Amino acid sequence: MIYLDNAATSHPKPAQVYARMDRFAREVGANPGRAGHRMAVEAEAEIDRTRRQIATLFGGRDPRRLVFTLNATDALNMAFKGLLQKDDHVVTTVMEHNSVARPLNRMESEGTLRVTRVPAGRDGVVDPGDIERALTSRTRLVAIAHAGNVLGNVQPIREIGQLVRQRECLFAVDAAQSAGLLPIDVEADRIDLLAFTGHKSLLGPAGTGGLYVGERVTLRPWREGGTGGDSADPMQPLDYPHRLEAGTPNTLGIAGLCEAVGYVTQRGVEAIADHESALALRLWESLEADPRFVLYGPRPSAGGTRTGVVSLNLEGRPSSEIGAILDTSFGIAVRTGLHCAPGVHRALETFPEGTVRVSPGPFTTPEEIDLLTTALQEIAA
Repeated sequence: MIYLDNAATSHPKPAQVYARMDRFAREVGANPGRAGHRMAVEAEAEIDRTRRQIATLFGGRDPRRLVFTLNATDALNMAFKGLLQKDDHVVTTVMEHNSVARPLNRMESEGTLRVTRVPAGRDGVVDPGDIERALTSRTRLVAIAHAGNVLGNVQPIREIGQLVRQRECLFAVDAAQSAGLLPIDVEADRIDLLAFTGHKSLLGPAGTGGLYVGERVTLRPWREGGTGGDSADPMQPLDYPHRLEAGTPNTLGIAGLCEAVGYVTQRGVEAIADHESALALRLWESLEADPRFVLYGPRPSAGGTRTGVVSLNLEGRPSSEIGAILDTSFGIAVRTGLHCAPGVHRALETFPEGTVRVSPGPFTTPEEIDLLTTALQEIAA
């Protein structure tokens, strides 16, 4: 199988991730911080090591404010529902994944808050001036995805973060598609809440992710229980990370994530991004002159202005049909449909069918992209 669905989850993982998880499960496998025996101590040390490694990757000053979650969706819910209060105003965009849109939609429908959704250009990029003009005296939070999962568009988060900070609002960034692929510095980018997942470009296992909580933010705990710390306290501890980490963590997944982040750091975020962008450009150039295909979003390029995602359609054929043929007849895995981002497809006028999404990964080869091109041309013929 040629796997080209890395925007959904990366595959394969680096070999050392599998090896680390296997060894950890067989030799450690204890509940971290819940006992004084050596296995529990080693499990806790693994979590601490991963926490520090990821905080460093994102430029975070205090690793304790890096909270592990199930995924980016979990982190965003933790951020929104732990921060926002009745009558707060939130500024977001029409380009958001459902992980941002749905929690805000729910809270808006219940009368908890008011939401302004800023439009974007055909390239999916938002004008920071539109963000600034949407801010009011009631604005508590600006929430935006760093990179789009449909068009590969990259938002100017540093510019947006600076203007949001000047207005004394808070800035939340959904880094599900950018963590491990684009440089992120929570201090320089003025990010107060950074949500990320471990199973995409960080190349870790599913069930891992996190939320970096900046020092300007205090979140209400939204799940409470055991922490392995002060068991005598009748309330959830208020110190980080225990404030937001209740219950037994996914220690096995975090061990794998630690190894994955080490691989990403060693290979280099920019090098991985350049590799994927070059493959996206290779696909784009092979199809752009063919009138049977429609390509969406900005043209692929290196240098952090775009990720390696390519969305396309074949005139007169639904995306689901193209995906099924690629899978069954050519052994090629791509994504089809709305990609959990219906607002993007409404803006593109591809709703409700969506698009065929191709997302190469760090282990994808040029030869595999060429095989995809040949397959698409055969289907078109």
